[in-house]
Amino acid sequence: MIDFHRLQLSQKGSYEQILFSCPPRGCEYSFANLFLWGQQQAAFVHGCVAFFSHFYGRSVYPYPIGSGDKHAVLEEILKDAQERGIPCRVTNVLPEDREELEKWFPGQFVFRSDRDGYDYVYVIDDLADLRGRKYQKKRNHFNRFQAEHPNYEIQPISPDNMAQAQQMVRDWYQVRTQEDPHGDYMLESIAMKRAFQHYRKLGMEGIALLDGGDMLAVTMGSRLSADTFDIHFEKAREDVDGAYAAINCEFARYLRLKYPDIQYLDREDDVGVEGLRKAKLSYNPHHMVEKQWAYLAEDIHGD
Repeated sequence: MIDFHRLQLSQKGSYEQILFSCPPRGCEYSFANLFLWGQQQAAFVHGCVAFFSHFYGRSVYPYPIGSGDKHAVLEEILKDAQERGIPCRVTNVLPEDREELEKWFPGQFVFRSDRDGYDYVYVIDDLADLRGRKYQKKRNHFNRFQAEHPNYEIQPISPDNMAQAQQMVRDWYQVRTQEDPHGDYMLESIAMKRAFQHYRKLGMEGIALLDGGDMLAVTMGSRLSADTFDIHFEKAREDVDGAYAAINCEFARYLRLKYPDIQYLDREDDVGVEGLRKAKLSYNPHHMVEKQWAYLAEDIHGD
């Protein structure tokens, strides 16, 4: 079997050297997401990175990345699944990945779209400037926030305000859990706690929105590729009108000023939540990262 292990912080540089040399991938491939979320493992094989993960109780193999012998890696993945006695399910398959699978393993895989997993990718200038009729409602929300909080300020997340940011996030989860007792916030809250704990070593960037010393919103993310920044978390007080619009816009401005080479913001997927999908579409994405699942045909009846 492939010798999969959880990625360590010491492997961030080696991993990102491979990731950043690849064509753009979805948010699942950011080092921070691999490190922060769930039971995710990786292995450096044949000049590539192979992955083994668990998704809603099912073991899956996110499509490998790298410029090495990817065909050999996929052969090893097929063997690994057989030795583990599990169906071979390959996730995060982009259109170009599907072409590779069909070329190397003709007729052996069947595919289905993973619409709930599509990433929403935006031009950073669009979110920073909110120009034009299509952003009129967003400007209205932001303008209302500015009118009600004329002295608000933006602070980069740092050791000086991190404890306050963590408390604001804990309060957010407490309120949300009370409003939606059946909501599943545990995994996200654990991931966000780890993000604060390893903030600097993960290369995280974030800002907090404050007014009169009160923290109203927090957001953070990390670089996904040479020209794309991944927004991992965004939390705002529900009782503050326009706080989400404000933190979204201000973080885009902050990143554009600090990193002029960033062209796109990946705001990740909507996990099939109707309200989240509507909100992400309302910001007019530039494009979507379209993903599929690939199932080994001989396994599909047992899936």
